[in-house]
Amino acid sequence: MTSAQQITYKGEACIELKAGGYLALIAPGIGSNVIRLRDEANDIEIFRFHEETTIEEIKQSPEVYGLPSLYLPNRLNGGRLKTTDALYQLPMNEADLGNFIHGFLHKRPYSVIEVTATEESAVAKTEYLYDENDEYFQHLPIKFKAEFTFTLSKNGLDYAFTMTNLSSVQMPYGVCTHTTMMGPFTSDGKGEDMRLYVPIGEKWQLNHRCLPTGVFMPWDNHDRQYLTGSMVPVKRVIDNDVYYAEMGDIDDKPFYGIVATDVASKKEIRYEVCQDYKFWVIWNEWGKKDYFCPEPMTWIIDAPNLPLAPEDTGYAELAPGESKTVTQHFYTVVPK
Repeated sequence: MTSAQQITYKGEACIELKAGGYLALIAPGIGSNVIRLRDEANDIEIFRFHEETTIEEIKQSPEVYGLPSLYLPNRLNGGRLKTTDALYQLPMNEADLGNFIHGFLHKRPYSVIEVTATEESAVAKTEYLYDENDEYFQHLPIKFKAEFTFTLSKNGLDYAFTMTNLSSVQMPYGVCTHTTMMGPFTSDGKGEDMRLYVPIGEKWQLNHRCLPTGVFMPWDNHDRQYLTGSMVPVKRVIDNDVYYAEMGDIDDKPFYGIVATDVASKKEIRYEVCQDYKFWVIWNEWGKKDYFCPEPMTWIIDAPNLPLAPEDTGYAELAPGESKTVTQHFYTVVPK
């Protein structure tokens, strides 16, 4: 059965997509967050989701539920955002560390543009126009449009995120998803049976304010567990492990992303991203909860302010009228 419809979930207007045994629940009013993605046929809950979680809880902390899309990624030192033609000052919403964090786009209400289904797939499209009507425009007066396309099929969920600069100045371009994945991800699974594979490159050192120092750290046994697929991503502390993303290998084929595995059932969640995402930040809220965040980012933490070349930090800008699209893909693999 394939379907796409607008529904009300716990009082919130949502889009429900069903296709290929998968279910996706998208909340346009909460930054177009995919608050649920489930492989119903194989009992795999891909994103952090609990029936008892209220919509208000998600709205209060949308960064730690579902698939929140962030602009701008992670932290900016002192809220400072320098572009090639301007200097912007953003509010320090992480006041204890003196940083601006996570941006604002994941909290905005999006318009629903399309909800359609064919025999093969279910599709939802949403968009948000950022202009002088947004409270942040006083800090970042750069008009832009953000557009999402979510496509659900037997191949899982495909995600496309397009940003277009509608202003007459250079627009800083850095995006990420604060992807919150369940661990364990099956109803009878155990956290200690979770494993995570991430093809990592050089490791960035962070200071006490969680900002890059410009120093790269040698791998230790902790880091190597990502490469061997032996990392247990829950019930232990993973506190902002930051790496360059590298091409990996799965089933003797190139693979750019991460794989989460339940070693007891051999079920897998595979999460592929396009190569515009140059960095991984991995975090799990001190390991005390049943989720972990492998966050793909197009630029590194505090990229606009680092004394490094753009090719090293991922810093980029969109010229007036320019658009950029990034993509991600989520799917499951189960033993036959």
